[in-house]
Amino acid sequence: MPLFQRQIIATLLLCCCAFAARGETLRLVTDAWAPYVYEEDGQAAGLDYEITREVLQRLGVKLDLQFLPWKRCLLELEQGHADGILDIFHLPERETSMLFVEEPLSDVELVLFYARNRPYPYESLEDLRDLVIGISPGYWYNDETFRNSPLFSREEAPTHEANLGKLIRHRVDLVINDRRAGLYLTTQMGLQQQVDYNRKAVGHDRLYLALRHDPALASLAKDFADELRRFKREPAYAQLQQRYANPDRLKP
Repeated sequence: MPLFQRQIIATLLLCCCAFAARGETLRLVTDAWAPYVYEEDGQAAGLDYEITREVLQRLGVKLDLQFLPWKRCLLELEQGHADGILDIFHLPERETSMLFVEEPLSDVELVLFYARNRPYPYESLEDLRDLVIGISPGYWYNDETFRNSPLFSREEAPTHEANLGKLIRHRVDLVINDRRAGLYLTTQMGLQQQVDYNRKAVGHDRLYLALRHDPALASLAKDFADELRRFKREPAYAQLQQRYANPDRLKP
């Protein structure tokens, strides 16, 4: 192999290893979605936040996490102002603008929440005919038939809390959210006696860490996935999952 080719390869390898070797800080952005990632007393918290922090610590990388509205998160990554997004759904069309870590952080079960004094049972899309479903702007709902169905209308709210507020005031008929996130939020808002959810899921998905397309970050993505798989086999991971399984335990 010619000398100049060896030099190019060596330079690329050094670039890929440099991120972790220098103890760099990884700047991530996210939108609060408790209990996966949220702020508590001005500090980042949440299941996926703790998982990500632990894995990065093992890799010698510091974590800098900023909370922004979801659409702003996507823009920050697109413009190169952030290294990645914490907790994002993996869509094929997003692969051109971001690199997804192969191992997912969490599984998501999307369900429909209803006001207990005005329940709407859900077994099929036909049950949703002429209803108004509260959704969150910029969020992805992976079930294509639900996403594109003309049977019902969709109404956005600026926050997940606002969606539940509209639900109990009967301004929307149902609200779609992840089961664990919705239960956590109803507990935080003191709405356990006013809000419940249909046990039949609308769909399932997974939350990932996605990074900018960059040689150094590509190396980090692989190392992160490998270390995350190792962490998932440890008792500490199971204990972390158990701690976030019950919303009442997390209530301040």
